[in-house]
Amino acid sequence: MIKTPLHNESTQAPTMPARFTHVALAHGGGGQLTDVLLNQIVLPRLSNPALSQLLDSGVVPGGKLAMTIDSYVVQPLFFPGGDIGRLAVSGTVNDLAVCGAHPRALALSMILAEGLERSVLERVLDSVAATAGEAGVRVITGDTKVVGHGQADGIYLTTAGIGELSDQPLPHPDHVEPGDVLIINGPIAEHGLTVMLAREMPEVRSVLRSDAAPLNGLIETLRRAVAEVVFMRDPTRGGLAGLTADLAGRIGWRINLEESQIPVNPEAKHAADMLGLDPLEIANEGKVLVVVRPGQAQAALAAMRQHPLGKDACIIGSVAPEKDGMCALHTSIGGWRILQKPYGEQLPRIC
Repeated sequence: MIKTPLHNESTQAPTMPARFTHVALAHGGGGQLTDVLLNQIVLPRLSNPALSQLLDSGVVPGGKLAMTIDSYVVQPLFFPGGDIGRLAVSGTVNDLAVCGAHPRALALSMILAEGLERSVLERVLDSVAATAGEAGVRVITGDTKVVGHGQADGIYLTTAGIGELSDQPLPHPDHVEPGDVLIINGPIAEHGLTVMLAREMPEVRSVLRSDAAPLNGLIETLRRAVAEVVFMRDPTRGGLAGLTADLAGRIGWRINLEESQIPVNPEAKHAADMLGLDPLEIANEGKVLVVVRPGQAQAALAAMRQHPLGKDACIIGSVAPEKDGMCALHTSIGGWRILQKPYGEQLPRIC
């Protein structure tokens, strides 16, 4: 049972930052400044019923297909446990899967810098092919552009994906109710920390590896076992804190998380402490937050643990009946901490 914190003025969400005149790096970080960019610039010009949902994928008119797109600018291109190619396929497959779609095909766009070594390009494309095979999808179309020497940091990738929607109810924030249970499929923060160490401290030896992986197999296993998965999303930029704070604000109910139940491996905690970072705010690329009805929580947990990518799944919180739209963390020492979306980005260029 998760207790409920007292409400006070300090739990009020921050006001939206003021109008901006130039794009900052933090506008791409998935936090509050990304919301500003979307609300002040993008949505006033492009808003429509599908886009305005601001989900990881959009439903194509007609209701049978979902579509998503994402760009990848990670540095370095290769890091323990993954590379830009594995990220590009995994991220797009996951964005389809968490919205209830079965990923079917990808498009791949490459921006290459003049002078990029052929061996690097071949290694990236081999990774794209291997990860697509792991996910059971094919790259069926694409595009290539070359820019001047020293531009694009060698290579940028963009992947678009299309998936078929099943007959099951689609996961959506509007379906979340008090009493619902939050589950995550394993330890958090490992991707962002791995990339950061590889970029900033290449001399540091660590057992940390990126968790980048396509999650559609895990999610299909879950959905076969549970009649209604209420909501799903992968906690990428902004991490678990950004996702749960955003979800609480959107549904209007309070979300309570139990810090002692959130899995963080000792190596990740040590790296985060060394870098002065909060594991809850660090990006993941192989994790999914799942919300289910309380009566289906144990079935969901058992199903996820049957899959290699869900063997460490655990319940980390629940939706409370308080109508304040806050996300509260019950700390391991018994206090309460209000979680908010990061203002910008702790770790740029990690995806």
